[in-house]
Amino acid sequence: MDLAYIPSPSTGVINLGPIPLRGYAFCIIIGVFVAVWYGNKRWIARGGTAGTVADIAVWAVPFGLVGGRLYHVITDYQLYFSEGENWVDAFKIWEGGLGIWGAIALGAVGAWIGCRRRGIPLPAYADAIAPGIALAQAIGRWGNWFNQELYGKPTDLPWALKITESANREAGLYHPTFLYESLWCVGVAVLVVWADRRFKLGHGRAFALYVAAYCAGRVWTEYLRVDEAHHILGLRLNVWTAIIVFLLAVTYIVISARIRPGREEIVEPKAEKAGETAGVEQSDDDDVVDGETEDATPDAESAADTDVEHGAGNGAGSAAKG
Repeated sequence: MDLAYIPSPSTGVINLGPIPLRGYAFCIIIGVFVAVWYGNKRWIARGGTAGTVADIAVWAVPFGLVGGRLYHVITDYQLYFSEGENWVDAFKIWEGGLGIWGAIALGAVGAWIGCRRRGIPLPAYADAIAPGIALAQAIGRWGNWFNQELYGKPTDLPWALKITESANREAGLYHPTFLYESLWCVGVAVLVVWADRRFKLGHGRAFALYVAAYCAGRVWTEYLRVDEAHHILGLRLNVWTAIIVFLLAVTYIVISARIRPGREEIVEPKAEKAGETAGVEQSDDDDVVDGETEDATPDAESAADTDVEHGAGNGAGSAAKG
């Protein structure tokens, strides 16, 4: 008898009249909002203006969703284009299937477009949103729980995930890899925030640290999974991807630290110019006030001198008359 386990939802969809509310979509949406909200706080702390992160996210998020879906469809093409499968299902993103590698890659293209439009360096923007992306992934992984997908090997641990039977899965207790990765991503966010404060990471190194740390965790969670995947030299494709991306991220951190040490002093030129303009206006106002004071002083002194002269003259006249 199983004394403890994590239950799975009986359904991943709640129908609100004719409108289906899908748990997977909710997790993705909430994750995006958290990433933008926290990224905005970090951007302002770095000297940027409020709203910039959201403006660039308008470009990055759609690109990221498309990239994530493309990576999944390309690497698991047999689910949609093999005999007996319906290729239309490739567009049903709400049923699950977003590859983080494609989401980050194409999302970066969208962010680059948004940054160029605002004259902002992409590495500085990436550093600001890095922990928020990790938190978004932590939240988004719960979408897999709603869909009962991407679980690991069978286990009798007390935190095992109970999976119900369906056409594509067998009932049983499995490793909750969605939970493992969710907790790992929270740890990655904490690590990046700590390292950024401790070492003043800049020029994209905070983002690279997030990528490297996430990849390290993805290797072991991927190893536990039992869903169908392509293998190369005995390892799952996503394991190889994680290893390669990890090495690239670490290499970038090392080289970047040597070439461009420290952190950017100005992350948003427009915000800096606005501050300078405000300072100039304040200085002009002070000059006007000072000018009025200076102009008033000679006038007062002239009036006083005139009064003294008139007084002396009147006094002399009176003396002559007497």
